[in-house]
Amino acid sequence: MAQDTDVVVIGMGVGGEHVAERLAEAGLNVVGVEAELVGGECPYWACIPSKMMIRAGNLLAEARRIPGIAGRTQVAPDFTPVAARIRDEATDDWNDQVAVDRFTGKGGHFVRGRGRLAGPGRVEVDGEVFTARRGVVLATGSRPQIPPVPGLDQVPYWTNRDAIAAKERPGSLIVLGGGAVGLELAQAFARFGTAVTVIEATERLLPSEEPETGALLADVLGAEGITVRTGARAVGVRHAGDSFSLTLDGGEEVTAEQLLVATGRRANLTGLGLETVGLDPDARALDVDEQLRAAVGLWGVGDLTGRGLFTHVAMYQAEIAVRAILGDPGPDADYRALPRVTFTDPEVGSVGLTEHAAREKGLRVRTGTAQVPSSARGWIHKAGNDGLIKLVEDTDRGVIVGATSTGPAGGEVLYGLAVAVQAEVPVDRLRHMIYAYPTFHRAVEDALAALSRA
Repeated sequence: MAQDTDVVVIGMGVGGEHVAERLAEAGLNVVGVEAELVGGECPYWACIPSKMMIRAGNLLAEARRIPGIAGRTQVAPDFTPVAARIRDEATDDWNDQVAVDRFTGKGGHFVRGRGRLAGPGRVEVDGEVFTARRGVVLATGSRPQIPPVPGLDQVPYWTNRDAIAAKERPGSLIVLGGGAVGLELAQAFARFGTAVTVIEATERLLPSEEPETGALLADVLGAEGITVRTGARAVGVRHAGDSFSLTLDGGEEVTAEQLLVATGRRANLTGLGLETVGLDPDARALDVDEQLRAAVGLWGVGDLTGRGLFTHVAMYQAEIAVRAILGDPGPDADYRALPRVTFTDPEVGSVGLTEHAAREKGLRVRTGTAQVPSSARGWIHKAGNDGLIKLVEDTDRGVIVGATSTGPAGGEVLYGLAVAVQAEVPVDRLRHMIYAYPTFHRAVEDALAALSRA
């Protein structure tokens, strides 16, 4: 017999957990379904533990930049206690049972298992059926996208989960993929003494960001001893003993003790029963409208919507879905000022459209770029001051439609630029603001000056 409830949430990652808790707090009868750990990828294998690892590596790098200390810190410290602390703190701070208790304490009903749609408003979890009066929310996240490289399915490669869970650093590491995840982990392991080679099939690192940023990062990583190969496509993989061999399209072979595959992620729609509600189970992402509806009585939030594979997007969408389910009026989803940060050193923060994307949309644009080392704060900062600010202006409207902030605290500097894009602040008004001295964000003023000269 089916059990009646108000809402069923399939997937209790950050987005699904937020939806389930908010609706339970509002007095609805909510069933939350999760097969793995409540909280999802972010707290256990992604955002939080990776930033702990990056923070530790950055401290080492900063120490090595100090005259008189650099010579005494060339030997890499033991990675093992750092790895142990990352695992312990990630587990303690985001404990699965604590999250379950918090949800049930708010009146929710938690079910451990794999949920799938069994028709409109119906969800099956390992033989148990729930009927949702208000609707169903899908929040099953994403999974690593593994490229079809011959031999890859026959070798014990790492994904981000394996890299984060590692108890010891490998002596050498090939990172397949020069996007955000690959570069963050590549630099972190390198700073603990691993010999790292990054292989990126496109012509630059961070291919979805501004080309100037990819070039800058390639220079920085190269100066740190990381081998960067762009425009290099993997055509074969072998593993024997303690060694991986990656063959490139030019015939060259790259070898290392470990191989990390970080070539992106894709929406996790497999086995959700989308066909039972008339939706395509083979789609690349769940198609949702501005209120996150995928069909009548069906909502989707987070990575599976394909609108930005970020925790902050999942949380943003979750709140919109909550309002829609409760019948509370609220604005539609607006991704014009979608922020994204790659937590390398220097950090790469960006918001809105790149120059290329703006031109692809048919906008008439001009750009202005300032170099962080040439700013007052950059000059003071000295070692480790690599960075740039780039602004993309829609000249017809006189507003910024995209911006990049690369440098120390690049993600923090991004906030003001995100406000400018979201609020469509006129460029002339931005030019007449007062920018605190000496801050990294003061370089925005230099980029605005460059914009006026373009």
